[in-house]
Amino acid sequence: MALVVYLKTVTELRGKGDRIAKVTFRGLSFFSRVVENCEDEARFEQVFRWPIGSQVDGDEMLAIQVFNYSKVFTNRLIGTFCMVLQKVVQEGHLEVSDTLIDDNNTAIRTTVSIEIKYQTMDGSVKVWSDGEFLDIPNDSDGSFQFETDSLLSGRSQSSATSPGRSIHGIPTFRKAGRGVLSAMKLGRTRIAKDEHKKGDDPAILDAEDLDGKAMRLGGHASDPDTISLASVTAVTTNVSNKRSKPDIKMEPSSGRPVDYQISVTVIEARQLIGLNMDPVVCVEIGDDKKYTSMKESTNCPYYNEYFVFEFHLPPDVMFDKILKISVIHSKNLLRSGTLVGTFKLDVGTVYSQTEHQFHHKWAMLSDPDDITAGCKGYVKCDIAVVGKGDNIKTPHTANEADEDDLEGNLLLPEGVPSERQWARFYVKIYRAEGLPKMNTSIMANVKKAFIGENRDLVDPYVLVQFAGQKGKTSVQKSSYEPIWNEQIAFTEMFPPLCRRLKVQIRDSDKVNDVAIGTHFIDLRKIANDGDKGFLPTMGPAWVNMYGSTRNYTLMDEHQDLNEGLGEGVSFRARLLISIAVEVLDTTSAEIMSSTEVQVEPVSNISESATGKMEEFFLFGSFLEATMIDRKIGDKPISFEVTIGNYGNQIDGVSKPTSAKKKKEEAGESEEEESDLIQNSSDEEADDDGDLTSVPSTPPMKPVITDRNYFHLPYFEKKPCIYIKSWWQDQRRRLYNSNIMDKIADKLEEGLNDVQEIIKTEKAYPERRLRGVLEELSTNCSRFVTLANKDQNQAGRTKLDRERLKSCMREMESMGQQAKTIRTQVKKNVVRDKFKLVQNFLQRLRFLADEPQHSIPDVFIWMISNNKRIAYARIPSKDILFSIVDEEMGKDCGKVKAVFLRLPGKKGFGHAGWTVQAKLEMYLWLGLNKQRKDFLSGLPSGFEEIKASKGIGIQAVPPISLVYNMKQVFQLRAHMYQARSLFAADSSGLSDPFARVFFSTHSQVTEVLSETLCPTWDQLLVFDNVELYGEASELRDDPPIIVIELYDQDTVGKAEFIGRTFAKPLTKMVEEHYGPPRFPPQLEYYQIYRGNSAAGDLLAAFELLQIGPAGRAALPPVDGPTDTERGPILPVPLGVRPVLSRYRIEVLFWGLRDLKRVNLAQVDRPRVDIECGGKGVQSALIQNYKKNPNFSTLVKLFEVDLPENELLHPPLNIRVVDCRAFGRYTLVGSHAVTTLRKFIFSSPCKTANNWAHTGDIVVNMDPEPNFKKMDTIVKLDATTDAVVKIDLNEDEKDKEKKKKKKKKGDEIENDEPDESMLDWWSKYFASIETMMENLRAHEAALAEAEEKEDLEIAAESTEIKADEFSIKGTKLKEKSKDKKSSKDKKKNHDGTEKRPPKPKVDELLVYNKELESEFDNFEDWLHTFNLYRGKAGDDVDHNVIDDDRIVGRFKGSLCMYKLPLSEEVTRDAGFDPNMGMFQSIPHNDPINVLIRIYIIRATDLHPADINGKADPYIVIRLGKTEVRDKENYISKQLNPVFGKSFDIEATFPMESMLTVAVYDWDLVGTDDLIGETKIDLENRYYSKHRATCGIASHYSVHGYNVWRDPQKPSQILTKLCKDGKLDGPHYGPGGKVKVANRVFLGPTEIEDESGLKKQTEEHLALTALRHWEEIPRVGCKLAPEHVETRPLLNPDKPGIEQGRIEMWVDMFPMDVPAPGPAIDISPRKPKRYELRVIIWNTDEVILEDDDYFTGEKSSDIFVRGWLKGQQEDKQDTDVHYHSLTGEGNFNWRFVFPFDYLMAEEKIVISKKESMFSWDETEYKIPARLTLQVWDADHFSADDFLGAIELDLNKFPRGAKTAKQCSLDMVLKEQELPSLSIFKQKRVKGWWPFVARDENDEFELTGKVEAELHLLTAEEAEKSPVGLGRKEPEPLEKPNRPDTSLMWLINPLRSIRYFIWHKYRWLILKALALLLLLLLVGLFLYSVPGYLVKKLLGA
Repeated sequence: MALVVYLKTVTELRGKGDRIAKVTFRGLSFFSRVVENCEDEARFEQVFRWPIGSQVDGDEMLAIQVFNYSKVFTNRLIGTFCMVLQKVVQEGHLEVSDTLIDDNNTAIRTTVSIEIKYQTMDGSVKVWSDGEFLDIPNDSDGSFQFETDSLLSGRSQSSATSPGRSIHGIPTFRKAGRGVLSAMKLGRTRIAKDEHKKGDDPAILDAEDLDGKAMRLGGHASDPDTISLASVTAVTTNVSNKRSKPDIKMEPSSGRPVDYQISVTVIEARQLIGLNMDPVVCVEIGDDKKYTSMKESTNCPYYNEYFVFEFHLPPDVMFDKILKISVIHSKNLLRSGTLVGTFKLDVGTVYSQTEHQFHHKWAMLSDPDDITAGCKGYVKCDIAVVGKGDNIKTPHTANEADEDDLEGNLLLPEGVPSERQWARFYVKIYRAEGLPKMNTSIMANVKKAFIGENRDLVDPYVLVQFAGQKGKTSVQKSSYEPIWNEQIAFTEMFPPLCRRLKVQIRDSDKVNDVAIGTHFIDLRKIANDGDKGFLPTMGPAWVNMYGSTRNYTLMDEHQDLNEGLGEGVSFRARLLISIAVEVLDTTSAEIMSSTEVQVEPVSNISESATGKMEEFFLFGSFLEATMIDRKIGDKPISFEVTIGNYGNQIDGVSKPTSAKKKKEEAGESEEEESDLIQNSSDEEADDDGDLTSVPSTPPMKPVITDRNYFHLPYFEKKPCIYIKSWWQDQRRRLYNSNIMDKIADKLEEGLNDVQEIIKTEKAYPERRLRGVLEELSTNCSRFVTLANKDQNQAGRTKLDRERLKSCMREMESMGQQAKTIRTQVKKNVVRDKFKLVQNFLQRLRFLADEPQHSIPDVFIWMISNNKRIAYARIPSKDILFSIVDEEMGKDCGKVKAVFLRLPGKKGFGHAGWTVQAKLEMYLWLGLNKQRKDFLSGLPSGFEEIKASKGIGIQAVPPISLVYNMKQVFQLRAHMYQARSLFAADSSGLSDPFARVFFSTHSQVTEVLSETLCPTWDQLLVFDNVELYGEASELRDDPPIIVIELYDQDTVGKAEFIGRTFAKPLTKMVEEHYGPPRFPPQLEYYQIYRGNSAAGDLLAAFELLQIGPAGRAALPPVDGPTDTERGPILPVPLGVRPVLSRYRIEVLFWGLRDLKRVNLAQVDRPRVDIECGGKGVQSALIQNYKKNPNFSTLVKLFEVDLPENELLHPPLNIRVVDCRAFGRYTLVGSHAVTTLRKFIFSSPCKTANNWAHTGDIVVNMDPEPNFKKMDTIVKLDATTDAVVKIDLNEDEKDKEKKKKKKKKGDEIENDEPDESMLDWWSKYFASIETMMENLRAHEAALAEAEEKEDLEIAAESTEIKADEFSIKGTKLKEKSKDKKSSKDKKKNHDGTEKRPPKPKVDELLVYNKELESEFDNFEDWLHTFNLYRGKAGDDVDHNVIDDDRIVGRFKGSLCMYKLPLSEEVTRDAGFDPNMGMFQSIPHNDPINVLIRIYIIRATDLHPADINGKADPYIVIRLGKTEVRDKENYISKQLNPVFGKSFDIEATFPMESMLTVAVYDWDLVGTDDLIGETKIDLENRYYSKHRATCGIASHYSVHGYNVWRDPQKPSQILTKLCKDGKLDGPHYGPGGKVKVANRVFLGPTEIEDESGLKKQTEEHLALTALRHWEEIPRVGCKLAPEHVETRPLLNPDKPGIEQGRIEMWVDMFPMDVPAPGPAIDISPRKPKRYELRVIIWNTDEVILEDDDYFTGEKSSDIFVRGWLKGQQEDKQDTDVHYHSLTGEGNFNWRFVFPFDYLMAEEKIVISKKESMFSWDETEYKIPARLTLQVWDADHFSADDFLGAIELDLNKFPRGAKTAKQCSLDMVLKEQELPSLSIFKQKRVKGWWPFVARDENDEFELTGKVEAELHLLTAEEAEKSPVGLGRKEPEPLEKPNRPDTSLMWLINPLRSIRYFIWHKYRWLILKALALLLLLLLVGLFLYSVPGYLVKKLLGA
């Protein structure tokens, strides 16, 4: 039904302006568009449409208001037009033109003209076609299955009174109603005439958005794109949408504790701020602290220390723990030291990284007490978090230069900027409501007796925790509704590396201070870090807290729930908070510099700030309560429903006082929102005001269903509940969230389908994926249309607005990307695109999670005997009503199967899996004024029973429903088989049976004993199943069937194995039983046990309606066929699969490692194979100890199996031990679930069809790279190929050398001398290659990904191809800028300057086990683990139950359809006894020499208290054990063993090799660190020839000597013979031909004496290295290698304890013995001596002031040491009183040290402390530190500056002091550098630097030094003295005399001081004095002379 209004024009308007119209009907208003600048006429021409649920009364009104529109001020009303719809109801179509009336009800001249149409449901009013106004897409295929039902409700629900709800009415409406596009149900929906206006208003909806194709997915089955994954889709494919899908997984997973191991390696620190510090690094997680050792006087200490922290905690708690790295200066036993800086992040951040780790990253330290200070230094560390079953891959280390770039390698997650700023996080706490009573009633009574008043019994305060800091509000004494109005401010770096903020209400109590409720806020959800993002913001909003039940007990068993662990089982309280973040400007003066938490008061916020209070109405009806656990007892049971505190029996709340007041004030303003579906009859609206809630069902005694379960007899009478509650109206949040959830559900369903198609290898997965993407993009654009409404609603917070923006952006871009990807989906890239789309799913789920709550969740409790037994929690958004379909909760107004479960910890493990009760429940939650519609989703055919009689009865909701329509059905459950079930018995098998529940009925299949793959082949018939409701609805949407599997035990109760759900296929009486729907197909249903999968069930279900003719009319059921099986009906023929004849051949090889059975050893075992009811037994092994192999190798049997491979039954392998007197005991069993990989395909198809193309030349590459060789096909098949062989290697090298010399570089010839090279050179070269390959691989991957992203971006924004390429390069540049270190490596000309790699023969280093590279060596011999014992219930099923493995069966299978084609058996030499297993070696015992090489172990788990271990190797094989205890390596977690061990063994008795690493202890037993096991037998027999790896080159001497006793030519000959190949034929000119492949290679070899000889070995080796290219028999042969194996410890299953690098060679004893083992003993470090001569210093800053003259001077001396040898530091003498900063020393330091050339590390051995038993070896980088000091006599010397030179790579010294500048330190990376190990002797000037107050580097002096490096032998030959001593003394420096003390020679020094400085002054003064003297004398003598002259004397 719909009412449509076409608003044409408004005329005779006054003035000029913008006009807007508002059209209102039943409280729902639409606004028109704004008509701009119109004078007297406004032409709107718009259509408005109201889909309506109940018929329009003649006296309802339509109102149109016309306003003058203003953007700034409120719109001014011009006038109103009201119209009674009586005429419209009668005629259905009306055109009206009438005047408006103004505020004073007087008519004005303005007139409006409109056209109205009304269409009823039953067509009683003239029907008009949809196309008249709107162009609506046609709907022929029923694609729009929008749930129109919600609009279909009649006015009252009794089917007698409502003609509109007639049975005929529905189908007719369905046809018409589909056109009532759901798009039109909402919003200001209209089609705009002026297209250009579209941009303004996003609510305009285009019909093409809903383009028909996209929605076709709604229809199932007909389309090849839709294929259902039965277990999930059986439940999801709704048709009539009266039911919603139940959740299969049952157990809560969050609260269960798991093992975690966190390993932190502190490598080094750099640029620590402070002078001459002694730093210690402290690593702290939670309360655990670990410290490194102290390094003396250095700002860049090197530690390389490894710490491990172990935890057993729930994931949430673990990931919230803060990991803190701090550097402390000069900490010792007595003082705690001063903090330099800290770095914090939470464990969750590390866990969310790839591989759960940060590797070699720099943590930037900041000072928490002074946020203005900036960076305090960097710590380089590795952090890894390992949960159970995670394996950590050590990433390859990038080259050192990259890592030294601190800024580019900061320890921060992707996307966090490297410059983080400080920010304040303000958490405002306003008030809380609804707190539970926290004291028992007894205490309350006692208090009341004493105090005489009844106070609230709770003293709440709020605790906020963030980033390791806590803040508390004040305590509000005794208040259930406390008001705090306080804010807590945290200061932390932004973006913070802590993801969650924890807000907790606690009850302050002297005895026990307990949590009332906890809420976590995920910062990622309240912020957006994109370029249009926003800072974290939230609220002011209410957050709901959930926890334990509200009845208070002193010892609350569920207290954990209140702490936020696990799912809360009851509402606890709600808290009003807001969060804001302000990024600080640390330069401003008035800033608080400390990071202490501040608490300060804030002003109160208004009531309305969080939204307008609305009255909500919750209705529920219990249609069925079954599967009630019988443990509960048979006391009456009732159900209680609560929402918040409403409905709670203990403290249920009535209307909140504030809301009541508001209601009265608000008065009339609410009319507008009263819903359009409400009739305007007044009497109803009045009396529901004081409706009392009915929150629980009446108690009722349960009835027995079967031996496990009760049910409640809710037959035709279904109890109902309803609750009124008052909440702030924040439905918009939930609506948006619902839309996204629904999109995500659709997407997930689609992806499941695609996955199933791929898995079952059905056709066209790409079509289905395209469909999924199409649907996704349509839905995304639909979201953008719908979400942008109710913008100006009260209580919208900043977060609401920002989230809406970002969600709309995300959804829009997702829609675009989906469109783009859809065009790219091709058959070959389905899997990659599938992964991309899965990311969309995660993004959607993340976006849909709304951080600001509104209405609390609904809890349903089952109460028996006043005890709360079990509960279900239903999110309120899932049942929230909306007029718009997409916004409606997915379970609103639908019947949902709800499973109740035990609360809290009781719900873990077994108890959590058993269903406590299954309810079929109907729920509806919405505004009270929208309530009219609340019954519309119920199955129809009921009458309402009201609680009270009297007036206004319509308004009261029913307390129960009585169904007067019921249908009778027969359910047929075809239970065919199950596979991979859970092992529930100690035998490792189960005795499974299935129990099927439908409605209140249950039946069981028979019990099949001792199997994990039962084939019941049984039909269960449920007769006379009564279902209530309309037939058509039941057909489309039958109730679900629950199938539970149990293990039958002889004593006690059957044990639960797992559960699954299914929906039956329904047939009504009038339908024909036949294709395409019937008979139903068998499908696989996934069985769940808790949250983990526990097998599959193959079954089919049909529900057949029994009509008036009774059961006779149903399709017949075949009678029982097997007489032995009794009255068991088999699955009928149409349902069971079609069978074919197969033959299965079994290769029996042997049994290994059988454990004891019942304490007795297995002596005479036998293997039984069974499949599909047939089977075969192996020969009996007569004496297992002597020879565990079988005497007869191949046996076969024939069996009928289904044609469809997916339905093949599993094959069971069982091992029994034959005891005396014909007794058998089961040893263990194995089920091969899928036989696909054993299906035989004839080799002629798989062989590369090259036989007729003639010879193929394989071109060899002289470089030892591991590239695949190009295959050149020779055109002429008759001649042999001639291919130019590349230049000889020597020539190439010569050319290279020439080139090098031309460049004039100083790169010396790095061509290593053969004698210098050893096995380690080869190893290190190989590791280098491996790293490079990995890097290249990663770069390639990254580039590919980038390209793909670009393509998507490019297509979605339609960039042209040429722009695209430009864009690509730009992006690449960007990514390079990120790693700016790359540019630093480059020279100015842009070429990377790398010394050419020396040419060393290499081997292959695998960073994993060899098995994983070669498919476990199961090329023809497979290993099947035998299990016995119960399976462990582990949450992570990826951890294998190792303790259940009782042995291994070795053999193989081969199955093929009969009859077999002839050509296979016709082969020459075909042995019919061996069947398909031709050319398999014999399995007689064989003696082998095993040679094990152990190179080194890495990252061992520390075993001692000091955080280290003393590892040694133990090797076990059979009875032999080699303990290398005396060669333990002290205090090392990365020991280099470098050892080989020889062991003789006999296969098959001794074939499992164990290599273990133990920790040596002085006292007590040694502990196992970890071990690894290798199956040598599979390696030995494998076609990959893993006995002895094939080297890359053949040489007869030197470091690369051939290890195998067989030469390559012998190996090649043998392989050709075994493979029946033609060859090898060696031809002239270095050719060898095998089959039709020709290989080329060198033919000469040099022996020790240097003579060249002819040889064929190189050729043979070339053929071997390319063996995989040989047709038919080719496979990759194991190359010479080193494998890396993880070490595991049985006590800590699944967690790696370190890795070991090793390899194994095996040599049969019946051929010549191999040569001696290669020497791989670790290189001894070489002894060197570094001589450093300090010649002079210059420009050293002057520190001292002179006593007399106040002059600046310094007493300079220089100190030097090699890193790690601080105790060996050496000082020069002091140059006193340098006034210019110049110092002259001529002083020599001598530093002897041990150095490992290959690793570029200095090796130091020293005792860690006085208590250490032995010396520990450290390896540290070779760095020389020089410092300049100012000597003081009485106080400590002053540190002036330092420089640290990395001896491998330091800047060249400047020629003169002038050229020496600060840049040599700051721009070290860019300057040319050199290595003392190559240069040997260097002289020059280097700068001394220190940090000033602003932490900037400043130049504090320069030193002229000479470094000279000698080996120990050279140093012995030419010894030198320290200082200036003999031998080779240095001359005394020429120092100015002042340096003598002024006490000794005062005059001299005064002369020096005064004369030097003031000599000109003194000379001038003297001259002046003389002049004055002269003048004085003159004046003195003038009078005398004058007198004399005058008197003439």
